Amino acid sequence: MKLTLGPILFYWTRQQIMDFYADMSEQPLDVIYLGETVCSKRRALSLDDWIGLARDVREASGAEVVLSGLALIEAASELSSLRRLCDNGEIKVEANDMAAVHYLSRKGAEFVGGPSLNVYNAFALEELTRNGLTRWVPPVECSADLLAALMQQAQQNQLALPEIEVFAWGHLPLAYSARCFTARAENLPKDDCGFICQNYPEGVPLTSQEGQLVFTLNGIQTMSATPTNLLAEYPRMQRMGIEALRLSPRAQDMAQVVEMFDAVRQGVQPPLALDGCNGYWHGQAGMLRVEEVGLC
Repeated sequence: MKLTLGPILFYWTRQQIMDFYADMSEQPLDVIYLGETVCSKRRALSLDDWIGLARDVREASGAEVVLSGLALIEAASELSSLRRLCDNGEIKVEANDMAAVHYLSRKGAEFVGGPSLNVYNAFALEELTRNGLTRWVPPVECSADLLAALMQQAQQNQLALPEIEVFAWGHLPLAYSARCFTARAENLPKDDCGFICQNYPEGVPLTSQEGQLVFTLNGIQTMSATPTNLLAEYPRMQRMGIEALRLSPRAQDMAQVVEMFDAVRQGVQPPLALDGCNGYWHGQAGMLRVEEVGLC
């Protein structure tokens, strides 16, 4: 299976971003996604900067490079920026909103469908495939059984499917809101946030009154409390016909995460189980860990 590096979901400084991709360009990755998907106020890099970085990463790594668009469009200016992204004419785009699907399909351009598109059955997927979708990242709440049923539905109805790329490691992006939770936590208005997100390169942990880690806050995005880790599911995903595994960037030790997954696809025996927010994959509450879903 291919290993892909998803777009950075947190807000890092320009130098952090450049250093990160210089490092990732040396890793055994097949696809690298770049761009801002969470908040339009995050402008450490402009669109032209992202395109230039995409060229550099492609040349240095040899990997396929994809530019990702916003998952939540709230203003006409964001729609205009999205159109510019879709019109870049050089780098394939990951559509994370149906507006991007509209722009790209009208242009006849091939695109990737990101995990924030609400697609859950083979007929909807086939419609998108006929309009240019070549790779699909299922919503993170999709279970292995749901994906298997979707693939069976496609086979029974002779429907064309794109490549399927599963979100296999990282904090799961669960929801988007018009409110900025990070600014709110710092008693700042969203429109004058001071880019406070940069103080939290891996998000803000949110605990319950009992001290249990419940979510990770990342600007307007709510994420899982801890990363999901589906490495132990590698053999099952391979049997299912999953073509690619997405690893979501983190600020520390990302090279070790890539190395761990690459070792397994090179033949190293995966662990029987791994800790993480893996409940969704098993058709249960997403925050459940392996021991809680009864797999050990």
